Amino acid sequence: MSSSRPIRIAVTGAGGNIGYAFIFRAASGAIFGPHQKVELSLLEITPALPALQGTLMELEDCAFPLLAGMKASDKAEEAFEGADWVVLIGGLPRKDGMTRADLIRANGPIFTAQGRAINDAARPDVRVLTVANPCNTNCLIAKSHAPRVPNQNWFAMTRLDQNRAVSLLARRAGVGVDAVSRVAIWGNHSDTQVPDYKNALIGGRPATDVISDHTWLADEFVPTVAKRGAAVIKARGASSAASAANAAVDSVRSASVPTPHGEIFSAGVWSDGSYGVPKGLIYSFPLTSDGHTWSIREDFKVDHDLQAKILASATELQQEREAVKDLLGTAL
Repeated sequence: MSSSRPIRIAVTGAGGNIGYAFIFRAASGAIFGPHQKVELSLLEITPALPALQGTLMELEDCAFPLLAGMKASDKAEEAFEGADWVVLIGGLPRKDGMTRADLIRANGPIFTAQGRAINDAARPDVRVLTVANPCNTNCLIAKSHAPRVPNQNWFAMTRLDQNRAVSLLARRAGVGVDAVSRVAIWGNHSDTQVPDYKNALIGGRPATDVISDHTWLADEFVPTVAKRGAAVIKARGASSAASAANAAVDSVRSASVPTPHGEIFSAGVWSDGSYGVPKGLIYSFPLTSDGHTWSIREDFKVDHDLQAKILASATELQQEREAVKDLLGTAL
């Protein structure tokens, strides 16, 4: 993605830890490269605006050559005006005693309002990445209130899961992460996600040939990836921030540039029924991009065990959709 005008990136929750880590990467050129200017439009709740002004001062002090403009607001329509990308990072975190369903219900009104604001204020070809969890269903809620924005333009972030899976396979195989490819994340960003080692390659060879301990792959690799976020919280007393911001950078870049030959990236997108996943869910697939639109890779080998797990995650997403059906708009 390259443009003679600056690309406008709107970021919600910009004053939080993930937002803070993301916006400096975006301003530096990490997303669109060393020749593409960007503008940042940062959204926060009113009480957080004074601190966000300090972040704007820091951005000024970095003197990023590619940062063509920036502003902060507590009004979604103002923040999203003319946006090419909207990165939805802000959301309510899960509190003690909250179930996943509770969290989805609590976040519903936020993403209802933000979906409407995207529809009313952003560019017609805006693309939207949902980072705030539960990201698949938050994305679905926002999308349902933005009929002007095409199905193809919505993403939920599972790239952090993909990056975790790549790193774990590389460590186990004793190779650099650049030797690992075609690692897909199927499904929901939850414990039902399916980190796919069966189609992964290490040094161009099937991962299952390079890593002979298939018990480790099935019984340790998969749950370790799925539960990594909880492990990070236990270790540092806070959820993933820099790594989540890095994954958001990776997600936007992967959707905006042609995918290298033989590679894929993972994101939750509007299901067209591929691999038996019900249509209309925001479901993570192995994807490629031509720089403008994405396609689901149709050549992944799916055995009975993998298919069962793929559909189990789809069932969870159907249950989440049912839990918020009263919050959904018409654009589904």
